[in-house]
Amino acid sequence: MKKRDSNPEILRRSSSAELQNIVKSNRASGKGGVYAVCSAHPWVIDAVIHQALEDDSLLLVESTSSQVNQLGGYTGQTPSQFADFVHSAARRIGLPKDRILLGGDHLGPFPWRAEASGRALKKAVDLVRACVLAGYGKIHLDASMACVGDGKIVPENIVAERAAMLCEAAEQALKDLPRSAAAPLYVIGTEVPVPGGELAAGEPPVITTVDNLNETLQIFRRAFEHKDLSAAWQRVIGIVVQPGVEFGNDFVIDFDPERAQSLSAALPRSPALVYEAHSTDYQSPAALAQMVEGHFAILKVGPWLTFAFREAVFALSAIERELLGGSKSSKLSRVREALDQAMRRQPIDWRSYYAGNKNHLRLARAYSYSDRCRYYWHEPAVQAEIERLLSNLETHTFPLTLVSQFLPREYVAIRAGQIEQTGKAIIRYHIQLVLRTYAAACGMKK
Repeated sequence: MKKRDSNPEILRRSSSAELQNIVKSNRASGKGGVYAVCSAHPWVIDAVIHQALEDDSLLLVESTSSQVNQLGGYTGQTPSQFADFVHSAARRIGLPKDRILLGGDHLGPFPWRAEASGRALKKAVDLVRACVLAGYGKIHLDASMACVGDGKIVPENIVAERAAMLCEAAEQALKDLPRSAAAPLYVIGTEVPVPGGELAAGEPPVITTVDNLNETLQIFRRAFEHKDLSAAWQRVIGIVVQPGVEFGNDFVIDFDPERAQSLSAALPRSPALVYEAHSTDYQSPAALAQMVEGHFAILKVGPWLTFAFREAVFALSAIERELLGGSKSSKLSRVREALDQAMRRQPIDWRSYYAGNKNHLRLARAYSYSDRCRYYWHEPAVQAEIERLLSNLETHTFPLTLVSQFLPREYVAIRAGQIEQTGKAIIRYHIQLVLRTYAAACGMKK
């Protein structure tokens, strides 16, 4: 076994060490946090890299087990390919590699839950190993989903045992990395909203109780100790809890610090962790800041960023129609139509999320907070229309009055000389408006 370096200079330079410092600071003062970008969308990755440069901050980007895995996932990328994709984009823009921390979200058997548990868990082990070897430094261990033969609900002690098995795979993979590589940081717990948001509005979700929190920690600690993972247990820096936030197709339930007060006051002493909050998309700036103050210091965001991308693209399409609609020599893009056609042609990624009559479904496909259209932007026909849109706006100068009409915040930024008057700059800026909300809540803004 190779002896690992404990050089403090190496630790100071690592993005993992920076995340640990953020956790320590938040535990001590309730100040400082980090947002985790859960997206593989190229425009989102471009925007978050620019935002990290602007804030001189840590960039935390995470991929899910369905999105990226050793078999390709729905993005077609393995963990090493995803890592190369992010690092290559960062190099082009000028963000140093040591400012980037890659994470794996919900790493476990979820993509293979239709298979027998033994087979699904073996694939989950291979996934975790592939992520660590690709340089992922933050691993969310999630073995909560039932596989074939498990019954409807997996008991928490079994969930913990399986999570420890995944952690063991990560620790074994670490031995195959250079001695200077930072050891993985872990997140446990699975008490999260339905992926993509709830289906219908209702009562606010039940907040995790202090008793359930403590019980989960005890069960997981025993499972880790049983596999001689005490050292890894001390690197558990987050636990996923339900802080009472949620969103659905047309509603958002904001964080209420009074309802979560008991949980905020019960921050565990060991391991030295903070709470990780999932589905924080569309929360108000005040709610996000209050979450960080309440030790929900790791804020996951994903759909809101591609939602912002869609807003900008649709607004630019409206500018294009006003600018060129009367010209017989110009061929207008049809982004909205191509996107909807792709969604209707392959409804698997939205059908179970949307309900209602034909018009309700049409609106939901485009405008829902759940943002299921994010799964279709990569379609070749949709990409071709986006390229046509941007080309038309590059070829024909569009007046600022149209920007003012359809993108008023970008109008102000252009007038102030903060961004160029181009389609690409406008899209990036619109996504960054969301990121700046998170950066401010996390104390990253200068």
